Amino acid sequence: MLNLQFDILPADIDEKYLRHEAPTAHAQRLAREKALVVAEQHPKALVVGSDTVVVIDRSVLGKPKSEDEAVAMLMRLQGRVHRVATGIAVAEGAECLAESEIVRVKFRAFELDTAREYVATGEPMDKAGAYGIQGFGASLIEWVDGDYFAVMGLPVQRMIRMFEQLGWHYNFKGLERR
Repeated sequence: MLNLQFDILPADIDEKYLRHEAPTAHAQRLAREKALVVAEQHPKALVVGSDTVVVIDRSVLGKPKSEDEAVAMLMRLQGRVHRVATGIAVAEGAECLAESEIVRVKFRAFELDTAREYVATGEPMDKAGAYGIQGFGASLIEWVDGDYFAVMGLPVQRMIRMFEQLGWHYNFKGLERR
């Protein structure tokens, strides 16, 4: 959508929480670690790393481990407001910027059958909080207060600003060095 040429490369890192780590700090740390691992493997590339967590009642909802867990997460979110914290890091060589974006999201009220039907699509199984705003999960959302793209997992405006901090310019044709 932004006319950026990119490859998706996995970063094999340990995603466990550190003791007493806040959700926003966790997402930002993982984004940084992902970006730096890939930047080390591709030192001439401009690398973006990101990580997203869903927070409700001071609990972090990661990716569900089972369909039952996904249904339970959705029922916990239904009819309520929660926060999505997305960490983003942009690395070029050894230089790395890392920030985070926090968005408030409200789910509409729905019944258990709706949660089960959504989980049956398979969409929630690899998503923090067991939903994807860019897919069928959009039907569960009443409103979003903040960057929609951060809920998807990539805060676009923040990323472009970070590119600029590293000396790049986005011009709708892609990126060019300033």
